[in-house]
Amino acid sequence: MNILPIFVSIILTLNVLLALAIIFLERRDASATWAWLMVLLFIPVAGFFLYLIFGRRLSNKEIFTWDKKSRLGLLAAVQEQLTAIKNNELKVQHEDIIPYEDLIYMHLKNNDALLSQNNQVEIFTDGQKKFHALIEDLEKAEDHIHLLYYILRDDNLGHRLADVLKRKAVEGVEVKLLYDDMGSRLLKRSYIRSLKEAGVQVESFFPSFIPKVNMKINYRNHRKLAIIDGEIGYIGGFNIGDEYLGFNKRFGYWRDTHLRVEGEAVNNMQTRFILDWNHASRRDIVYEQRYYQAKPKGDVGMQIVSSGPDSEWEQIKHGYLKMILSAKKYVYIQTPYFIPDDSLLDALRVAVLSGVDVRIMIPNKPDHPFVYWATFSNIGDMLKAGASIYVYQKGFLHAKTIVVDGKIASVGTANIDVRSFRLNFEVNAFLYHPEVAQSLADRFHEDIVESTELTFKLYHARTKWIRFKEAISRLLSPIL
Repeated sequence: MNILPIFVSIILTLNVLLALAIIFLERRDASATWAWLMVLLFIPVAGFFLYLIFGRRLSNKEIFTWDKKSRLGLLAAVQEQLTAIKNNELKVQHEDIIPYEDLIYMHLKNNDALLSQNNQVEIFTDGQKKFHALIEDLEKAEDHIHLLYYILRDDNLGHRLADVLKRKAVEGVEVKLLYDDMGSRLLKRSYIRSLKEAGVQVESFFPSFIPKVNMKINYRNHRKLAIIDGEIGYIGGFNIGDEYLGFNKRFGYWRDTHLRVEGEAVNNMQTRFILDWNHASRRDIVYEQRYYQAKPKGDVGMQIVSSGPDSEWEQIKHGYLKMILSAKKYVYIQTPYFIPDDSLLDALRVAVLSGVDVRIMIPNKPDHPFVYWATFSNIGDMLKAGASIYVYQKGFLHAKTIVVDGKIASVGTANIDVRSFRLNFEVNAFLYHPEVAQSLADRFHEDIVESTELTFKLYHARTKWIRFKEAISRLLSPIL
């Protein structure tokens, strides 16, 4: 008896049922629905298994929880700030914050993102300088080190980091290291074993319980956080690997944006790390005051905003939308991937057509081919609308930065793409401070010198083969 036709019939039947489930039960975004239906139609057998691995949604049940005692102070403070904004009683360090109270309110309401106005921020755009500062701070740690990175490699930089962490653990410092299982899939077990033997606590996010098979592979913790003694925090785009120092010949110089923060915003970064750690580890962190030692320093206003597939709201994307629609003079965007959904595209078009100077900078080389060509497809729409597009030529541009009018900015881990908005766990700092925003704008102008402007004429002259790759990539972009 030939069982192949029976097997194919079963798969095709499951394909149909799966398609119906996608349409009627999962209530996905229409573009993502059509993309998955195309996959099921054109590759019915393989498409079925691809959906099981990449297409299933996370449960709506909140996966990051913490006990009431530890959250009580935060939630009370959030409610206090919400009430103050409603009553026009929010006390501000800078009058420039007042026009953005609606953005602050939104992050408070939907993300419990407490506003702190007593921070000091140092901006890093070079990997060598960022990691020199980070390792120097790690060396001075006296109580605890909490690290979360999407990519952790056991190369030269990875071993430099490991040496410091092991030494501090031996000294009695509490060291916790959390990495994403998918992003760090090439990490050797011997690297982790050596850390654990020295007393470093190491955990992976969404680990695979079956070797080489991870049914949550599509949901990745893309966050990058470092908290030292509860007083110093790092947030931004740099991962742990030699390429981030510019030592990878394929990418060359690595241009990213990262922040070193001192002030009460570090408390909010700490809470984010603890929530992620407690989900990944059986050894939960319980509330202790020693984790929250941040002291007021400086006058930078800041909210730490998280988003992920566990949430009903796309908090960081909504923040981007509010920023863009608030612009009066300019919007500067740096992103390695530009695959916005219709809402973000419309917001940028409206800004351009309203006379706002919209400038977008992207890299000149791909680290993910489909994503790269999908980016260029969307860039064409922005050129038609009248935006200025720059292609960074010095190396690889990995920064995730938005600056509006030299007044507010966002720096973090979320790219301008569907994956960052809906599939990845991300974290961004939203900054309300003219000097910091202007400094980021100045760096954008410095990067223009290292870039080529992509005109509509140059874009229109691209080959048919490139247009074909763009078309295919754009169709798949909702599920990339």
